[in-house]
Amino acid sequence: MRYLVAVLVSLWTSFAVAQEADIQSVITQQIEAFQQDDFEQAFTYASPNIQGFFGSSDRFGQMVVTGYPMVHRPDSVRYLELREIAGNLWQQVMITDTKGVIHVLDYQMKLIDGMWRINGVQILPPPGASA
Repeated sequence: MRYLVAVLVSLWTSFAVAQEADIQSVITQQIEAFQQDDFEQAFTYASPNIQGFFGSSDRFGQMVVTGYPMVHRPDSVRYLELREIAGNLWQQVMITDTKGVIHVLDYQMKLIDGMWRINGVQILPPPGASA
């Protein structure tokens, strides 16, 4: 019985690590597309809800350029924890912008037709800020 539990824990851990790697890969690919001003490609990583809301890759790209400049032109990107909140997966990402300012963002991820897609991004309070 202990062996079965150990095998199940090992399988679950492997699945969780693979899931996290897949999620981080999608976010990385979208950021790389933004860095190249390839808004059409960046738009493909967004969920159908996000795509429907913006309607076009150009509108989506403009929103990122004006509302999320640290995502458009990051200096560095570091992945923090992946969490499940109310049945949704949220990947925390720490981005340092080109001026050296640190931003922490939460990416909501959805598994759609076997592919992870970004279903929203929110900027969290800066590190050290009180709520």
